[in-house]
Amino acid sequence: MNRTIVVADDDKKIVDLVTLYLKRDGYSVLPAYDGREALDLTRRKQPDLVVLDLMMPELDGVDVCRLLRAESRVPIIMLTARSTDEDKLRGL
Repeated sequence: MNRTIVVADDDKKIVDLVTLYLKRDGYSVLPAYDGREALDLTRRKQPDLVVLDLMMPELDGVDVCRLLRAESRVPIIMLTARSTDEDKLRGL
């Protein structure tokens, strides 16, 4: 069974790198480059997982996560360069 993952980050190089590794391991990848696109793709395609950057244009990752959590139980992995305890708690 082919699993689908949304990879959302405004940095194309990061999306490309994560996509490369996921496709190598047999996953289908749906790239998104801002929060609104990630939210739309997730709602329309119902992926098995969302890899979500915190700092994105249009709608940040925390807001996307909050909206998705209100309507879906899709697993979300937060991808971020932020490392403070406050940021970690906010993501949880």
